[in-house]
Amino acid sequence: MSFNKELLKKLMEFNEKNSPKFTLYVNDVIYPITSTSITNSPIPVNEPTTRGGVYFSDKFAYKMKCIVDDLSVVPLLTKKMLGPNTEFGELKITTTIQSDGKSIPVEISTNLTNSVQTPSSIELSLIIVKLESV
Repeated sequence: MSFNKELLKKLMEFNEKNSPKFTLYVNDVIYPITSTSITNSPIPVNEPTTRGGVYFSDKFAYKMKCIVDDLSVVPLLTKKMLGPNTEFGELKITTTIQSDGKSIPVEISTNLTNSVQTPSSIELSLIIVKLESV
């Protein structure tokens, strides 16, 4: 996982106070995200490990929960999900935050760990694997 902890802290604080606009990119298609939360949560492993020989997992991870109202994204997520798939893709999410009076465009690379679909939206559970200002 490669990210600037200071930028992550700014992103989390800004998201908590301001509800910035986040955008999900899947196969070059743009999907607006209607709701986002970012947390630092424990992962159910006793020590840092490579899970299934596919990806690395630490004992804690920064996670996002995002809600997308456009259900046309659902079929595109099949090959992006971690789990039984050994081949999966990262999902890119972008936003812009304000810090010290400046706009900072942020690009977040994530792994999809779970999704829950309702009749009107899909909630994505993601692990942040890369975070950078662009």
